[in-house]
Amino acid sequence: MSDSDTDDAGGGADPDYGVARFLAIEHVDSPTLTPAGRLLFLADTSGTPQVWTTEAAGTWPTRLTPHEERVSAVAASPTDETFVYAMDRGSDERDQLRHYDLDTGADSALTDDPESKHDWGAWGPDGDRVAYTANRDADGRFDVYVQRLDGDPELVYEGPGGWLSVEAFGPDGELLAVTKPHSSYDDELAVLDLDIGASTTLSDGSEATYSHVHFGDDGGLYCVTNHGADTAYVARVDPAESADGATAITPVAGHDDALGEPGTDAWDVDSFAYDRETGRCAFTVNEGGYSAVRAGVLDGDEFTAAAAPTVDGVVQGVAFDGDAARYAYTHTAPTEPYGVHVAAFDDADGTDWTPVGTNGLPSAAFHDAETVHYETFDGREIPAYWTAPPAADADDPAPVIVDIHGGPEHQRRPWFYPVKQFFVNRGYAVLEPNVRGSAGYGKAYSHLDDVEKRMDSVADVAAAVDWLADRPAADTDRVVAYGRSYGGFMVLAAITEYPDLWAAAVDFVGIADFTTFLENTGEWRRSHREAEYGSLDDDYDFLKSVSPLTHIDNVACPLFVQHGANDPRVPVEETEQVVDAVREQGVPVEHLVFDDEGHHTTSRENRIEEFEAIASFLDEHV
Repeated sequence: MSDSDTDDAGGGADPDYGVARFLAIEHVDSPTLTPAGRLLFLADTSGTPQVWTTEAAGTWPTRLTPHEERVSAVAASPTDETFVYAMDRGSDERDQLRHYDLDTGADSALTDDPESKHDWGAWGPDGDRVAYTANRDADGRFDVYVQRLDGDPELVYEGPGGWLSVEAFGPDGELLAVTKPHSSYDDELAVLDLDIGASTTLSDGSEATYSHVHFGDDGGLYCVTNHGADTAYVARVDPAESADGATAITPVAGHDDALGEPGTDAWDVDSFAYDRETGRCAFTVNEGGYSAVRAGVLDGDEFTAAAAPTVDGVVQGVAFDGDAARYAYTHTAPTEPYGVHVAAFDDADGTDWTPVGTNGLPSAAFHDAETVHYETFDGREIPAYWTAPPAADADDPAPVIVDIHGGPEHQRRPWFYPVKQFFVNRGYAVLEPNVRGSAGYGKAYSHLDDVEKRMDSVADVAAAVDWLADRPAADTDRVVAYGRSYGGFMVLAAITEYPDLWAAAVDFVGIADFTTFLENTGEWRRSHREAEYGSLDDDYDFLKSVSPLTHIDNVACPLFVQHGANDPRVPVEETEQVVDAVREQGVPVEHLVFDDEGHHTTSRENRIEEFEAIASFLDEHV
């Protein structure tokens, strides 16, 4: 498919602007502010995310990193005009860390061990060292390292196995807050004493998450947690009182609904920034996918609210500047590309510092999403976003792409999604369900698909197709199952469990067989994933029974399958199993593997090739 193609999918398709034009709309995120007030951020202007900077709203930004490989994280020093960034090779997720001096332009490697994964952690309070975790000594175990900017990595703590993350340095640089996830909703929170190399566990063993952890000025820890609640809030943990399996935890903000009775409209706090010197904080609340920004001052267990911007869309990645006079955040909405806004503390307005153009595409090329709910097999209401071509109606209904998110503890939100806008302009409607198991609706909802309940979430996808029957704009004879990663599993499960519902399917890096997936995924991920799906030792037969490959003979619709050869999460062999099995049945299959990509397709050139191929596939079969 080229920019000159004029194939009409139905539903009143708009002019075909070509997928390259949509994918060239810049994606800007990951803000961090230097002590001098420079804004650093990641932007994919060059085709992959790189570090850029600007000193004021409306000024032309400057690109700082020159690489072709993607940059995945950036963090400004708390004391000078330098920053650390993380970068992998071929999207293999084995990040290396580099240090960049803004005054001199010097860019030097902190780590050089490409077979190991380095997970960025935190700057030391004096700006002379950093802390992070890495699996340098054992692939399945992350250890804690502290490294001076002019020195070598120093192993300060050997992890117990599996994933481990550094969250924050203590005020005097002698303590580290670390978290260890046992599953997506079960973390362990601990403080590591660097002098003695020993850790003290603060969490009490109950199921809870701990994130965005910061040390207060009185020895306490502020964090986002759902301890004792269905949804997450801002809390203060008192290390001095947390002992003998008890956690001294006090909700301080964002908890009015979170600690309410089950069934009330409670929402998650999902981003939190805190400045120790001033006590100022800013956080976001995920209200059914849309964000509300909150700000205020924390003093011990007390929170005093301040003014904060009112936003329409999704806000993520909140970060203060050096004196907490301002904070930056990523903002996006269904018709607004990702960009970074900056707000003064106690101000109700935010300013767009990185306005992103739309490559000449008119506003009519971007379509807002409608929040809907549909009833599934057990009477539960499933939240979803519905986007249809404006001209689609009962006389000219649109084919529908049912786009199923990954995770599975992920949430589709009303953010800017250029591929969706491309397909809607080609005449497709898009339904994005947050089936049971999704994040954003509380712990109880997230657990509704665990292990033996796995296929209930697939039934939710089938119920989505039933709901389409009552939408005059939807052509239910032309429905496409579409999803990435765990969403790819959902696609394969949907077309094997409910084969009569689908005209075609698109599977990106999907799980075909849970047993081979768990056997071959990165060692550091296995125990975490077994907590969600079931274990190879205890649930092998069950895992086989719910694996799409076991029922692959049921596939009846044409299938497009994409993967990256460097994928450390879902090995490319999962794709190859599916392609071989479906082809043996004589069902049309298209197969696209990028040798220089991993779990995500990160280069714009490859993404253009990918979605041009998918668009042609769907035009032919749908």
